[in-house]
Amino acid sequence: VQLQASGGGLVQAGGSLRLSCAASGRTLSNYVMAWFRQAPGKEREFVAAIRWSPSTTYYPDSMKGRFTISRDSAKNTVYLQMNSLKPEDTAVYYCAAAYVYSTWSIDGHGFVSWGQGTLVTVSS
Repeated sequence: VQLQASGGGLVQAGGSLRLSCAASGRTLSNYVMAWFRQAPGKEREFVAAIRWSPSTTYYPDSMKGRFTISRDSAKNTVYLQMNSLKPEDTAVYYCAAAYVYSTWSIDGHGFVSWGQGTLVTVSS
């Protein structure tokens, strides 16, 4: 599956952005979809994941409450709604796909396809 991430940009602290990850080649119902991010000089960080059916979401404690992952089956697209953004949310955000019956982990293991990344910059 090919993934195309979009929606990044410059936003002030406290603002919101919605990232999109459009897939082509395969239906996303066969995958667990996730968002990761990587800030300059830092390790890649797991942000959220969603399993298509039944719809199940996964968040690290640090992301709960401000970030919401969702999917649109008709558009074969996954979204990441980010609210109350902080300067420390500045990073390149990547979407990724893991086969639904495979083993995957929050360090990125098991994800077989990655989007190109979209830059989110939060100004203070």
